[in-house]
Amino acid sequence: MRTRATRRGLQLTELGLGAAQFGNLFRETSDEQAASAVAAAWDAGVRYFDTAPHYGLGLSEQRLGPLLASHPRSEYVVSSKVGRLLVDSPELAGQLDDEGFAVPAAKRRVWDFSRDGILRSLESTLERTGLDSLDIAYLHDPDDHLEQALGEGIQTLIDLREQGVVRAVGAGMKQSAALAALIRAADIDLVMLAGRYTLLEQGAADDLLPLAAERGVGVVIAGVYNTGLLSSARPAPGAKYEYEDAPGELIARANAIADVCERYGVTLPEAALAFPLRNPAVVSVVVGVRDAAQMTSNIERYSTPIPAELWTELRAESLLPDSPHRCA
Repeated sequence: MRTRATRRGLQLTELGLGAAQFGNLFRETSDEQAASAVAAAWDAGVRYFDTAPHYGLGLSEQRLGPLLASHPRSEYVVSSKVGRLLVDSPELAGQLDDEGFAVPAAKRRVWDFSRDGILRSLESTLERTGLDSLDIAYLHDPDDHLEQALGEGIQTLIDLREQGVVRAVGAGMKQSAALAALIRAADIDLVMLAGRYTLLEQGAADDLLPLAAERGVGVVIAGVYNTGLLSSARPAPGAKYEYEDAPGELIARANAIADVCERYGVTLPEAALAFPLRNPAVVSVVVGVRDAAQMTSNIERYSTPIPAELWTELRAESLLPDSPHRCA
């Protein structure tokens, strides 16, 4: 498994495990499934693992930490996120979480990008994971709280990095413009971008990626399959985009890309996983998995050689921007 480094020397494997499904995203994940996913990832050389308090109201963190505990701490990187404090909610007893996770609503999320909120969030993350330190801390989806997040929030994370509490800091969002603004405003290490730099859409190539490369900020790409639209050889019936029914024009575009892929003996998801890593600003692609089978499938996709001619033809057919993405 190849690695790429941030400018301060933190090494990330090019493929990372996203642990949202360890928090029962949309449906239950068993302890055995989560354990098998981590085991398959580790055996393949994956050493970057991403989680968040938001995922299953802490369940993802509670599962991931113990699953890594048997491995040398210096050999893997864990990122989690701040901005959503988990607060006890006895008034919701007997109800299920209403933000997509199949877990009891024993807690509720409270937005808080203040210094105190971030310190409390990180302390709780360490308690849930059982880790003695966190490698990467991201501001999580601060879209509606940008003033506080890009001010007090990121400064708090930078202070913690300078104190050695965390090794790298940044933010994770679904929009590239705000991440670009953060890079301009603060001395950060990484950003995590979900869904906006994929084989299907490359909006971040206009603002975020050139700036990140210029400033030496690493980009972690998530949502590489665009909510499942690119996760099979052809878009499946009822394919989703941003968790809703995919528009017809996007399905047609995905099928056109698949036509080109098939001419080169490549599947759509193999090309989708390879595409972001062609950009020199990208340091890792994080894929969400539920079990060993999903992890193994992604590892096989990552390991598939992609002919350079495939990218050339996609550009020629206007299915990618007419400028080649340099290989790192």
